[in-house]
Amino acid sequence: MQDTNEQNLNNIVNIIRGSSFVILLLHVYYFCFPIFYSFGFYHEAILRIFHNFNATMGLFLSLWPTKIFALFLLLVSAIGTKGKKSDKLTWKDVWWRLAVGFALYLCSGIILRIPSQALYLYYMYAVVTVAGFLFLMSGSTLASRLISSDLMKDVFNTENESFMQETRLMENERSINLPTEFYYKKKWNKGWVNVVNPFRASMVLGTPGSGKSFAVINQYIKQMIDKGFALYLYDYKFPDLTEIAYNHLRLHHGGYEVVPRFYVINFDDPEKSHRCNPINPRFMKDISDAYEAAYIIMMNLNKTWVQKQGDFFVESPINLLAAIIWFLKIYEGGRYCTFPHAIEFLCAPYTEVFPILMSYPELSNYVTPFKNAMDAGAQEQLQGQIASAQIPLSRIISPALYWVMTGDDFTLDVNNPKEPKILCVGNNPDRQNIYSAALGLYNSRIVKLMNKKHQLKSGVIIDELPTIFFKGLDNLIATARSNKVAVVLGFQDFTQLNRDYGDKESKAIQNTIGNVFSGQVVAETADTLSKRFGKVLQRRESLSINRQDTSMSISTQLDSLIPASKISTLSQGMFVGAVTDDFGQEIEQKIFHCKIKVDVKAVKAEEKLYKDIPVITSFADEDAKTEAINRNYYRIKEEIADIIARETERLGLGEEEE
Repeated sequence: MQDTNEQNLNNIVNIIRGSSFVILLLHVYYFCFPIFYSFGFYHEAILRIFHNFNATMGLFLSLWPTKIFALFLLLVSAIGTKGKKSDKLTWKDVWWRLAVGFALYLCSGIILRIPSQALYLYYMYAVVTVAGFLFLMSGSTLASRLISSDLMKDVFNTENESFMQETRLMENERSINLPTEFYYKKKWNKGWVNVVNPFRASMVLGTPGSGKSFAVINQYIKQMIDKGFALYLYDYKFPDLTEIAYNHLRLHHGGYEVVPRFYVINFDDPEKSHRCNPINPRFMKDISDAYEAAYIIMMNLNKTWVQKQGDFFVESPINLLAAIIWFLKIYEGGRYCTFPHAIEFLCAPYTEVFPILMSYPELSNYVTPFKNAMDAGAQEQLQGQIASAQIPLSRIISPALYWVMTGDDFTLDVNNPKEPKILCVGNNPDRQNIYSAALGLYNSRIVKLMNKKHQLKSGVIIDELPTIFFKGLDNLIATARSNKVAVVLGFQDFTQLNRDYGDKESKAIQNTIGNVFSGQVVAETADTLSKRFGKVLQRRESLSINRQDTSMSISTQLDSLIPASKISTLSQGMFVGAVTDDFGQEIEQKIFHCKIKVDVKAVKAEEKLYKDIPVITSFADEDAKTEAINRNYYRIKEEIADIIARETERLGLGEEEE
């Protein structure tokens, strides 16, 4: 039945096309009559027919009626033509034929207006008119064979994978708003990424050079300062982020009721660093606080221990260090409770350390395994337990580090409403293994003190998260929202996080973060993000060409909104991600795939006003600085030696040895 209908349609099309050609021939015969007269191709009956046409319909009174009628029939036949489709034809092949055809066919009448009766003019008119008609016929036939599909024009499926994004600016007293440009419906549109609730945590991913710091983290720092946040900033490549925070606060502090003080922790240059004791006894209420501090220190020194939690040779050194920290906390009111003092006490001979610790009932449970091994003569086991704590800690012994960590210039309650602070803690990629334990300790203590109720809204910005370890990060993300702490984590990809935090904690961190920004990432990270962004209904076209026929089918199917391949090839400054909304500020389209726009001119103009981080502790000269730092270093050693001597004397161990 279908074949019969197609055959009938083809017959009708052929009749219409033939009729158009017949009318064209009649037109040429009438208006080029001298040609046919010269060959004797005429008859009275034919001339009478033309006369009747003119008398009734006026078809041949001018050039245009028959030419237009023939053209009309040709176009009608072209609509019904079903030529064999070809994917090699282009619209260029069609347009040039139609253009030439229209030019010849419609402009050929100029020839007959030439004031001459020469026979060659009629020949010329006939040839030009027929040639124009043939070009039009060829162009319309090719148009019917042309595949009117964008199959090969959008080989990367860009149109299907582009979507409408948020164009409204949704701002509030805590929001982070980033201007964007996104591609949709074959043009670039202006939009916004609105993080209306930063307290639901944000993570910023991207390979080196993807622009995550410049386009996202820097903007978080500036906008948080603009809106009156207290701020804790971990600056892995000190002083890159610290300079931005310091100068932006200096230039834009109008958002604060109480202008925060700016503090820096920097082990490389003690002159440009404040001094602060991260295990200040005032902020340790229970021995569990000492255990947590010891845990953070040892995990930062031994990243592989994250995967071995619970093992005997992992827990033993943690317990020993925890007992030492708590001993220093309770000894003489905690006046010697600092990280450097703990290191020196741990490095003392264990035959002196264990009896002292065992003499305190609250520490005996922590030290019993060591004391039992010593009493049983298990020297190899004992040496292994102690060495697993002493060797890593001995790597970080440094006069400059001791100097910074034994002072008391400020407290770590960053978001205290009465004394708000912006605190920047700097690391050095070249000394990462040395500084990570001390910096991790600062991180842990700061975060614990910040995550409390009735404090100033605050931000915790950790750039290059895997370079440090602090316990309970997933718990911080889960609970910080109610305490108005906005956590921002920057790292390169999920595999890096899995390696340094372990699979379980890494998954917990990933799954509890609400706002996601990702530049170029590859492999498993790209796959995970693609699944997070979900699927969308997309149009699919398929084309089949054989010797007899061509068939095209259009279908729809659910496919990835942002496939992993797109995330793996993002250009610098291009980001994909998703944001969360809030009550009263609902965001219908939470997912984005856009270029985050940074006003480079404004950034450069502000950078011209930047000043260097000021000198905090001034020394007369380099020799005076070295002398002061070394004097502090040896003072700590002497104080620990004095504590051990006094405790040994108290226990009567020295007399027994004599």
